[in-house]
Amino acid sequence: MTGEESLDVLDARLLLALADEPRAPVAALAERLGLSRNTVQARLGKLQRRGALLSFERCVDPAALGYRLSAVITTRVTQRRLEEVADALGRIPEVVEVDGLSGDTDLLVRVVATDADDLYRVAGQVLAAPGVERTSTALVMRRLVGRRLTPLLRRSAGEPGGG
Repeated sequence: MTGEESLDVLDARLLLALADEPRAPVAALAERLGLSRNTVQARLGKLQRRGALLSFERCVDPAALGYRLSAVITTRVTQRRLEEVADALGRIPEVVEVDGLSGDTDLLVRVVATDADDLYRVAGQVLAAPGVERTSTALVMRRLVGRRLTPLLRRSAGEPGGG
């Protein structure tokens, strides 16, 4: 989120309802939460402007597109070229996410590939990005805990199961 304002209980309940039914229309969300359609629409607009609602494209499984391998590439970069590196990585379609890190590694680059040869090619493109000094690639063998926010939303909404 871009602002410093945190979510209130109603925002958390609305996001939890969206997590349960991402394609729910505003009217259905309003009915489920016992709110007016206008209130829900206004809250959704506010959440979107504040950056609380991220892209829904994360829900697409790369394997459905033929990218059955996932890997993480830890990357060291020339610090003064960090923006240039980020721009170059953003132009590689198989790079699905890049996180800046503290410590010895500068970036954690998440990539997908169709097979081992394709992963070799993608890893080579990451290494060839201007400003990249060194990389190390690790194949994701199995996802044990996927990206999830429902327990945190339940906690924020004051519901059971939120820790």
